[in-house]
This record gives sequence, C-alpha cells and structure tokens, in this order.
Amino acid sequence: MCNKYFFLLLAACLSMTTLQAQDRQQLARKILADKQLDTVQAMAARLLAKGFNAGDGYPQVWIRDMNTFIETSCKVYNIDTIRKNLLTFYALQQPNGEIVDGYVLKGHVTWNDPNIYTSDMEPAHVGFKNTVETDQETSLIQAFAKYIRLTGDSAILQEVIGGKTVLQRMALSVQYLLENRYSNKYKLLTGATTQDWGDVQVEGGAVVDVDEHTHWSIDVYDNAMFVIALKNLGSFSKTDADKQHWAKLERLTATHIRKYLWDEQHQKFIPHIYVKDSPFPPDFNENKIHFHGGTAVAIEAGLLSKKEIAHVNQQMLENVKLSGAPSIGLTLYPPYPEGICKNSNASKPYIYQDGGDWTWFGGRMIQQLVANGFVGEAYSEVQPMINRVIKNGKFYEWYGIDGKPAGSADFKGSAGVLSKAIDMLKSWAAANK
Repeated sequence: MCNKYFFLLLAACLSMTTLQAQDRQQLARKILADKQLDTVQAMAARLLAKGFNAGDGYPQVWIRDMNTFIETSCKVYNIDTIRKNLLTFYALQQPNGEIVDGYVLKGHVTWNDPNIYTSDMEPAHVGFKNTVETDQETSLIQAFAKYIRLTGDSAILQEVIGGKTVLQRMALSVQYLLENRYSNKYKLLTGATTQDWGDVQVEGGAVVDVDEHTHWSIDVYDNAMFVIALKNLGSFSKTDADKQHWAKLERLTATHIRKYLWDEQHQKFIPHIYVKDSPFPPDFNENKIHFHGGTAVAIEAGLLSKKEIAHVNQQMLENVKLSGAPSIGLTLYPPYPEGICKNSNASKPYIYQDGGDWTWFGGRMIQQLVANGFVGEAYSEVQPMINRVIKNGKFYEWYGIDGKPAGSADFKGSAGVLSKAIDMLKSWAAANK
C-alpha cells in the first residue's frame, strides 16, 4: 500500500477511536438541540405531503425516486394512496417481468418517448423507462420493504394482480433481470455504461435508452441494489426453501461484487467491468475514478467492513477537498474529462452526473455512517447539505462545484434522504442522551 493510502487508513482508524472516546452524551445533546435539523425535517415533511412526483421538473412518478422518500411519505401522506401507487407498478409489469421506471395518467404524456409501456391490468396509466438502467426492479422491491416495515401491511404481498400475487410478481421481476440483464461469466447484473448510478449512457445516441451505441458493463450500484432487494425478498418469504433460494443468490452476488468490483489495493470499487469492450480510448485509466454513490449503496448492502467504511469515507472527504465540491454528495471524482463521453448530457466535468453534488446520494452516505456507528462523522458531514437547504429554501436536485443549485427545485429524492438521515441522527441521540 502506498504512503497516501496508508495515511488515509490511519486517519480513518484514528477517527473511529476519537468517536468512541468522546462524550456520547454531549454529541447526542448537540444533535437534539440542533434547530436546523428540525427546520429541514419540517420542510421535507411539507414537500412530501404534496404527493409522489419526483419534483417540480418531473411530473411523473418514478420508482427510483419514490424508493428514497417513501419512509417520510408514510408519515405525512395517506397510506391507502401510497399503497395504490406501489401496486400500480406491478399492474404495469410487462409479460416478461420487466418493471417500468414510472408512470403517468394515460393522455398526460408530455414528452416524446418512443418507449411507452401499457398493460391491460392498468388501463388508466402508461409507463416509461430509461432502459440504460438496471435499478427499477430492485428499487420497487426495496420500496415495498420500507412500506411494510413502517405500516405493518404485509398483506400487500398477497394482493393479486392479473392472477399473480405481488410476491410472485417480485420473483418474476428478478427472473427478468437474470434472463435479460445478467452476465453468466461474472454472475452479476449488467447495464449500459453510465457515470456511477446515473441514467445517461456515455455514448451518443438515445441518451437514456439502450441502442446500437451501448457498451454493456457491470457496476457496483446496480449490483448493490440487487443485494438489498434479495435481502428483502428473503424477509418476505414464508417457506424455508424460498428463504434459502434468495439467500443463496444474495451470497453469490455479494461474493462476486467483492471478487470482481472491489479493488483491494486502492480500497475502492472499480467503475466498470465491460462485458465486451470499453467505450473509452485504451490510454484512459477509468479506475482512477471513485464512484461515491455506488459506494454508499454498497455500504447499505453490507458489502464493506467497518474499517473499509472508514477508509472510503476519508477518500470521499479527500475528493471533496480536491474538487472544491460543497459536500460528500459529490457524485464521483475525478470527473470524466471533457469530451471523453460522447453524450452531451455526460460530457462536461462537474455538471449533472459527472461530478455534480447530489444530496440524493450524499444523504444516503450520511445514513450509512450513522447505521455503522460513525455518528460524529455523519453529523459533521451532513452540515453543508442542511445549510444549503435552509439558505435556498428548497431541496434542489443537484449543485455545481461552485455551490449553485441546479435542476428541480423541489426534488423529493433529496428531501427524502435528508429527512431519513435526520431521523437516524435523532434516534441515535435520543438513545444516548
């Protein structure tokens, strides 16, 4: 290990020791007395009480967004409506098991999408999908798990839609992934090449849809999402055989993530494994790039040890410092160089998904720091996200390297992850005051 990584690891270990030694009561009381946390949490509740569309720039209901704000929605919105929204996704499930990204009322399509999904089981709505991604099926399973945990409504799994229960439809959606988005060589899910968790492919062409330009690849985000969904399926199962089936696939996936995507030498995840060939020139070293979003989800999936979590968190902080970014919401670092990605939506450093600062994923890292005992770090690292929400009075979709807000001004995904992070901080504080 080179000196740089040795010192990063040493700093991480010292950070853990410091957290254990400090007065837990003092930290707990500081968190509970922080009125800014209360303010942001109240703002999130007001926004999420308005409904389920992703934000003011997105009139549609997206499952990858809803999965990240459903927990707060369950506290501030009508539960029956949330239930119906979740079931609508399975009513729009395609015969091959595929799940759509989202849906709108039929006749309310306001964009020119050649891929409109319909279903006889749901005549009132039409679906749509960014086919470059492989997180729709797993996001929906996770959203059901969160809904059930908060409401106790496990009966939803036995709701019958088109002759199949919801639980059977979940299994069908996993089968779709294994048949259509799976590498038998690596035993991992595949998708188009995007920047970290993004839904914009790096080649020119159809932007959010698979086309003749697509380079199929394997990344940590899609597969970590799969591991979480498989854990959820195991918890839903009623028979030992089903539990064992999902547990076996979960272990296989987790093992192969570690085997093929975790770079032990550099203590980070490899951005992509290419199924056939790379879209980038041979002299481009993509592995110098850190995927922050996928790493946060990998921690949620239980793929990193405490020591590794401490280390990647220090890497993120170092990357934030080097880039000048506002927070650990920094998507990735260093960004892909200008022009190397052919799609105009993915071609400029520190713009959008190429190194923009997204609370939507930074907030998930805060959650995982709390969940794994790094509460002091979490409280410190969430501050820039809290401060900018209060300053701007909005939950913006993403921020530029200069801290200027961009995208949807009322992005519910950002509100959801911050609200949950604050909940987790307060819960820890209440137990340690």
